[in-house]
Amino acid sequence: MTSATSPVPSGEGRGPKQILTNAFWMASPAQHWTGLWAHPDSTSENYNELGFWLDLARTAERGLIDAVFMADGIGVLDVYEGKPDAVMRAGGMFPANDPMMVIPAMAAVTENLGFGITGNTSYETPYLLARRFSTLDHLTRGRVSWNVVTGCFTSVPKTMGTEPVRHDQRYDFADEYMDLMYKLWEQSWEDGAVLRDKEGGVFVDPSRVHPVHHEGRYPCEGIYVCEPSPQRTPYLYSAGASARGVAFAGKHAEAVFFAAHDKAYGRQLVDGYRQAAVDAGRAADDIKIFNAITIIVAPTEAEARDIEAECRQYSNSTGNLAMLSGLAGVDLSKYGWDDPIEYVESNAIQSLVDAMTPEKGGRAVRLRELAEFTGLPGRDAYVVGSTAQVCDELISWVDEVGIDGFNLVRTIEPRGLQSFVDLVVPELQNRGRYKTEYAQGTLRQKMGAASPRLPDTHHGASFRPLTAGRA
Repeated sequence: MTSATSPVPSGEGRGPKQILTNAFWMASPAQHWTGLWAHPDSTSENYNELGFWLDLARTAERGLIDAVFMADGIGVLDVYEGKPDAVMRAGGMFPANDPMMVIPAMAAVTENLGFGITGNTSYETPYLLARRFSTLDHLTRGRVSWNVVTGCFTSVPKTMGTEPVRHDQRYDFADEYMDLMYKLWEQSWEDGAVLRDKEGGVFVDPSRVHPVHHEGRYPCEGIYVCEPSPQRTPYLYSAGASARGVAFAGKHAEAVFFAAHDKAYGRQLVDGYRQAAVDAGRAADDIKIFNAITIIVAPTEAEARDIEAECRQYSNSTGNLAMLSGLAGVDLSKYGWDDPIEYVESNAIQSLVDAMTPEKGGRAVRLRELAEFTGLPGRDAYVVGSTAQVCDELISWVDEVGIDGFNLVRTIEPRGLQSFVDLVVPELQNRGRYKTEYAQGTLRQKMGAASPRLPDTHHGASFRPLTAGRA
């Protein structure tokens, strides 16, 4: 394999669909399977050391991974037993550093790898968040994406000194938030505003830079200080799977990711996102769709099963339940082993509650089953096997469910990602299902877009000034 670039995405428009991949991480010891950081071969406890992230970036680019996708949470999960003790002991999304801080370092040791950063519309100031993303897009030469979230940790309002906002209302506010971001990124500066004219002594043409006017929940009046970056608006992700979250994605997202354990549920989600894009005036396939997946692979199935046994040995079931409690907004410590989970209107991740209860299309789940389920394999897709078996399953998900790729859940690292790169990637390439080189251009272009900018059919493109593109 090679990390060179080609003018168009390898295989785009020719033959079977190429499988896209993100390394799904968080600046913490663990974000899915608590306890695996304690394995002797794991280095995840070194999440706060720069070398840890540089090694990750180099391995990901060696495997032609599309992006390192950074989850984030700006609070602690304290729903289980009404306190954070279980997740603290297990290292479940805690401690957690700012994911933005490691991006420039990873960008410096790579040429093509993209970077997805989770940013919260409920607690981040729009202007300052826009500035940070513009800066990163400049420094990475257009390799940045924004995973737009509205926040689900119930501890954060108390930490930030704000009042809690109901689930659907957070998305209503996020719609307005996005409009302001588009004004800053797409509207404020005309194309050609930056001259860098050394002879004339003019850096910026003032006539082509315009104040932003925005009234509402996020009032903004003035000039945006950052010149347009390679993508202007970073490539946009969303992860909401509730009805309101899917509608938000249809309007704003260029890519989405979800966690579907079975293909029938995955197909249901895919159909929902595709329809939401159409409802927003876009094409159904304007949105790339990723499913989270845990992969345990080895040259033989027997070896893979041995690794799976190691994962189960170190996985902290109490920590996993505590983490799920916080994400779903449901205190699972109150249930007996044989009690079914009750449906509630959650102010956290509503789709998690929906999946655990029959009222909204899920199935009745008892705590005993949930405890086993969250240990391994959990709510993501899950495959254990030889290289050939794993590749068969990945291709099956893409072809039968209609997704475009996977967020690769971390396990015992760094060997988990290394095994995927060394075993799975070459086999998928041999089958014609994985690129053999990166496409040229920005992350948006590497993901298949014709331009580094938002497509004209995207809601954000409507904010461009009528003078955009003038000579």
